[in-house]
Amino acid sequence: MRHVWLLLLAVIMMGGCATGAVRSARDAGPAPAPAAAPAPAKPGTGESSSVDREQYPSTYQRHPNPPVVIRNATIMTAAGPEIPNGSIVLKDGRIVAVGAKVDAPAGAVVVDGTGKFVTPGLIDEHSHLGVYAAPGTEAESDGNEATNPVTAEVWAEHSFWPQDPQIPLAIAGGITTIQALPGSANLIGGRSAILKLIPARTVQEMKFPGARYGLKMACGENPKRVYGQKGGPSTRMGNMAGYRNAFAQAEGYRRKWDKWNKDHQGDPPDRNLKLETLAEVLRGDIYVQNHCYRADEMAQMLDLGREFGFPFRSFHHAVEAYKIRDLLAAAGTGAAVWADWWGFKEEAMDGIKENAALLQQAGVRVNIHSDSPSGIQRLNQEAAKAMYAGVRAGIPITRDQAIRWVTANPAWAIGLDSLIGTLEPGKMADVVVWSGDPFSVYAKAVQVYNDGWLVYDRGDATHQPRTDFELGQVPPPGSDR
Repeated sequence: MRHVWLLLLAVIMMGGCATGAVRSARDAGPAPAPAAAPAPAKPGTGESSSVDREQYPSTYQRHPNPPVVIRNATIMTAAGPEIPNGSIVLKDGRIVAVGAKVDAPAGAVVVDGTGKFVTPGLIDEHSHLGVYAAPGTEAESDGNEATNPVTAEVWAEHSFWPQDPQIPLAIAGGITTIQALPGSANLIGGRSAILKLIPARTVQEMKFPGARYGLKMACGENPKRVYGQKGGPSTRMGNMAGYRNAFAQAEGYRRKWDKWNKDHQGDPPDRNLKLETLAEVLRGDIYVQNHCYRADEMAQMLDLGREFGFPFRSFHHAVEAYKIRDLLAAAGTGAAVWADWWGFKEEAMDGIKENAALLQQAGVRVNIHSDSPSGIQRLNQEAAKAMYAGVRAGIPITRDQAIRWVTANPAWAIGLDSLIGTLEPGKMADVVVWSGDPFSVYAKAVQVYNDGWLVYDRGDATHQPRTDFELGQVPPPGSDR
């Protein structure tokens, strides 16, 4: 997707990819012990079945933080009705209680949420932060390995720049988790990276422990435009043949390795990084995340999945998804869409503002994505626009459904809904405190907790992360949010 924006940014831009009062509940007492290291990734996360050692493991460590109690706020749990004048307790990186009345742990910091709203941390299923880093020069253009139509061997994390100055701005917008994806120049663009959005020196320090990889695929105009004069594909039928050839090869690779892993007779098969990733898709260990606009092409891709025995987790952009919402619901495939972004190329011409609402009504797991370093800063507003477009059209979208579009549903799409996406006891304490209703254009994130750590506080400069790239800039970037 980003590949197109570099050419069409001007056209798109013209026509259109205060803190709660804090006090100590009691004397703070001793500082909490550092968090234990996360467990190594387990089999089934899509690393590899061709090698028995970890591949680029996460080194993420939870930042210690005193227990926190947020009181007297409107709690939007994304798991049921809003709780007016509710409270939530965060301790040791987890949500331990949420409801009308809660008990404050010893040493807890109490946040007065009067007039404020609390939601789960926002999740962007489709981001290019870090792989298309600011300031947007060719030197930072690392999202498309546009040297072959099938580059399943590349991993987005190997391009990700943790010093991207767009990251703190996204944090200040309430984002706690992203899926950083390769671009959409290729039929198969490579593995995604699931990242906790925190200040870090390395991408491994951001890598969500145990998260499955995604595989970026792309339909339609982009691959045939990029490769039409470079040996193909140059047509949509060429695109489909390219997917089929790749997965046919992966089937043979998988059979060889499955046999060897079972009997260990003779030397192991030669390792092939491209086919290794595709074999993990066939095993069900990597989720397919597919850039696709047109309804007919999404239906074709569902058929491709049936041919080779794997599901599509989500179609991204999915401008015409409303036309096949019954097919998506039946397949259990999600849709990551924009609120009102289309018309910038032929395959994006038939968008409607009611897309998300119609998908919700049909039972599709829909989420609002950004595909934009600007849009990611206001993902709550994008959800609001899509919700109100549906309501105006007579589609009864509830506020709980709409908040799930940027929390619980994208958590499912990246396979982490058991850990994040809702405000429920036992879940990770990824929490945002908003100055007002998050569906208002006037609301701003005033506090952002990631795994229980206060990573951003609008009223405290010591909790406003900056990258090395931003040092010395006055006023500090993001201070106008």
